[in-house]
Amino acid sequence: MAEFRSDIVKNIGVLSESAKGWTKELNYISWNGANPKYDIRDWSPDHSKMGKGITLTDADVQKLKELLNQI
Repeated sequence: MAEFRSDIVKNIGVLSESAKGWTKELNYISWNGANPKYDIRDWSPDHSKMGKGITLTDADVQKLKELLNQI
């Protein structure tokens, strides 16, 4: 499996924290040097490990915001 690089450009906030210290975070991340995107996923306390997550474009985030404002 090929290696990849993730650079957190901006930590926007923590959504929750597990009993083991992992945090579910919303970050603005550059994957492999590409333009940054919004990302929601679990991170270990020192950010050395990550869980599965979802990456969103600016357009995705705008649409998600519109949908959330409806509830």
